[in-house]
Amino acid sequence: MSTNDTSAWAVGWTIFAAVWMWILGFFHGLAGLAAIIEDQLFVVTPDYVYRLDVTTWGWVHLVLGVGVFVAGFYLFKGAVWARTVGVALAAVSIVSNFLWLPYYPIWGILMIAAGGFVIWALTVRGGDLSLD
Repeated sequence: MSTNDTSAWAVGWTIFAAVWMWILGFFHGLAGLAAIIEDQLFVVTPDYVYRLDVTTWGWVHLVLGVGVFVAGFYLFKGAVWARTVGVALAAVSIVSNFLWLPYYPIWGILMIAAGGFVIWALTVRGGDLSLD
């Protein structure tokens, strides 16, 4: 595999990660808005250790979604910091969705998987890239 092939693969994984970050951010935003607008939409299991108010979870998801979406945008621009921020926000996304599981289990599992895809795609190649 030549250097150009390696670079093309690296750019491809970066684009893959950026698109998944947009999707992850959008879905976080949807879950956040749903929890903020209609508290009674989500029903939690009784005696859950990490029980927070649904509106609080809504704001967490909304802010996290905006952050992930913006980092994905800057990842397309070739910003090196967006790669680091993307990994960090995807990790926070995974943790927040784990804690969100009793409220919306299938959604939480899908979002955990999406966060894993983002982390994997951003770390599969170690070098700094420019998409130009």
